[in-house]
Amino acid sequence: MDSPIVVAKGADHLAMKIREIARENKVPIVENPPVARLLHRLDLGQHVPEDLFKAVAEILAHVYSL
Repeated sequence: MDSPIVVAKGADHLAMKIREIARENKVPIVENPPVARLLHRLDLGQHVPEDLFKAVAEILAHVYSL
């Protein structure tokens, strides 16, 4: 199984637009600023590095439980 991939990221207005599109499409939004800052350092299309697996897995587990 492949690791998760960064498919979107943004700051300021772009971040607000991404959140708006997520809400319109009923995509859950989980706020975790420390993890978000680390993920924002990655490039679009980049796989999540192994050192972030646990944090991302916890977020995905929460989303799947909704």
